Amino acid sequence: MEDKKKDWASRRKFILQSGLAVVAIPFTQISCQNSNERKAIEENEDSFEFAFLTDIHIKPEMNAPKGFQMAIDKVNELKPDFVLTGGDLVYDTMRGNFDQSESLFTLYKNMCKGFNMPVYNCIGNHDLFAIYEESPESEDHPDYKYGMWERHFGDTYYSFDHKGWHFITLNSLDVTENKRYQGTFHDKQLAWLREDIAKVDKDTPIIITTHIPMICTYSQLNGSEGSRTVNNASDVFKILEGHNLKLVLQGHIHWKEYGFINDRFHFLTGGSIAGNGWKGRRHNTKEGFVRIRVSGNDFSWEYIDHGWEAERLKLAENNI
Repeated sequence: MEDKKKDWASRRKFILQSGLAVVAIPFTQISCQNSNERKAIEENEDSFEFAFLTDIHIKPEMNAPKGFQMAIDKVNELKPDFVLTGGDLVYDTMRGNFDQSESLFTLYKNMCKGFNMPVYNCIGNHDLFAIYEESPESEDHPDYKYGMWERHFGDTYYSFDHKGWHFITLNSLDVTENKRYQGTFHDKQLAWLREDIAKVDKDTPIIITTHIPMICTYSQLNGSEGSRTVNNASDVFKILEGHNLKLVLQGHIHWKEYGFINDRFHFLTGGSIAGNGWKGRRHNTKEGFVRIRVSGNDFSWEYIDHGWEAERLKLAENNI
């Protein structure tokens, strides 16, 4: 053992005296730095992340602001490029009452200032103002149906581009003659979509966000009918035929569902921030949101628990 120590000491002395150590260390560091920098540049050019939060149902009751703040904090911790929402931001404005509805949208907007990145919103059925028969406001009110949303957030359908991907947010809602909501894409929006998609290169990856699902297995699993899917979703798929549709993001059902259609495109129903009205799970889906990582022409996703279930149970134990 002593001979080995002497041998290593002699070799170390030779290296130091010869200057080889001084030369070797900097070159090693430079080589690693260049490699890491190249990797970072490549990732920054075509890679990004975003979060998809749907069915937030913000309201003052049931500790909803506390739960939503937990989701905001979790998103900020993950540091995505931006946030997409999937509708039903508040609960709710369908039954009218201007002052109450206005306060809900104001609460949501103020809380969204806590995100450290841009937020792109989607309209849900609970975000339609005064559409129900019992509403004290009538169809003549300037905020009726989409009006309150548009005043707070702008257009109910729009598109934007990010790092080579084209994002389209659609309004999947209208009102029936008997004063109920229905899942449909109205004609004016479909005309806009044709114009929008005509400007997009056919190789560009596309992501659609909407509230009412365009594709969903709920009725097949539960044997029920109703407003579970958009009644003319096929019109949108026909408009996008020949384009590089990658993913449809949707909400409304408060459950987590994923599918891949005939090697063409994926769909993802993104659970819910609020669960069953902030009272627990709905359809046994834990409260949470979707984190999506994009690299080049591909993406991956995971469902993120923002911790509300554990917090809710703790608050219930303490009668808060």
